Amino acid sequence: MRTLAHFILFFVISLSVGFGLSYWALEKGQLFGTLQVGPWIAWSDVGSPQPDPYTRAYISRNANLELSRAEGIKFVAKQDSDGRDILAQCNYRIDGTTPETSFWTLAAVNDRGASVTRESGPMTLRGDQVNRASDGSFALHVGPSLSASNWLETAAEGQMVLVLTLYDSSVFSGLSSLSNSLPSIFLERC
Repeated sequence: MRTLAHFILFFVISLSVGFGLSYWALEKGQLFGTLQVGPWIAWSDVGSPQPDPYTRAYISRNANLELSRAEGIKFVAKQDSDGRDILAQCNYRIDGTTPETSFWTLAAVNDRGASVTRESGPMTLRGDQVNRASDGSFALHVGPSLSASNWLETAAEGQMVLVLTLYDSSVFSGLSSLSNSLPSIFLERC
C-alpha cells in the first residue's frame, strides 16, 4: 500500500512539474524556442520548416497566421525596459533603431490581440513614415496623450502589448548583433 501511495505521489508531482513548465514556457515565452532582446521577445522558430515542440504548441495555442522566416519576425513586449507591465493608459517612449529590414510596423494590442488604438486613428506606426534623426535612430511615442512627431494614440485601459514586426529582415543572419539594434521602451508618464 505504501508503494502505491509513493507511486501516485510521484506521478502527480511529475505531471504537475511537466505541465507547469510547459504552461510557463508558453505563457511567458522565456524557456525554449524564444529570443529575448531587452523587453522584446520573439519565437525564433515560428517560421522554420522544423519548429521545436514548444514553438508548435505556441502556434497551435494562439492560432495566428505567422510569418515564415523568409518573410520576417515578430517581437512582442509586455513589459518596458525597466520590467514594469505596459499599460494602455500610460505614455511610453520607444527609442533606438531596428535591425536592417525592408519594412517594419509597431502595433499596440491587448492580451487577446485586438488593437487598443483610437478607432479613427492609425492602427500601427510604419517604418517608412517615421521621422528619424540623422543617425537613423527614432523616438516613437505610444499612449493616450498627444506627443510630437511619431505618435500612436491608445484609447483603452489595462494591459497592453507592443508588437514590432520586421519584414524581410536580416535578423536570422546575425543574431549576435541583434542586442544593440532593437529599441528600448521607457515609461514617460502614467
